[in-house]
Amino acid sequence: MIHSLDFVAFNAIIQPETMSDFRQRITIEAGKRGGKPCIRGLRITVYDILGWLASGMSNADILEDFPDLTTEDIQASLAFAADRDHHLVAASS
Repeated sequence: MIHSLDFVAFNAIIQPETMSDFRQRITIEAGKRGGKPCIRGLRITVYDILGWLASGMSNADILEDFPDLTTEDIQASLAFAADRDHHLVAASS
């Protein structure tokens, strides 16, 4: 059984342009939300979206509550998180 987040991640893998497209949607501005990555200059951060998904909100719930967002914005947040995770390095002891 594929869970919704797994399906989105799978979609990103089979559509590689999605992974690079997130860079067009994610903005970082020093004076906005403490320099956290935001969606298209809005005051909604990637971490807001990830938190909503982690709390059990569906894409449809998020889009209904935040009409300025799009499905592509949610996918961009997931792609941003996946890309960031690829760059993490474990600290040696």
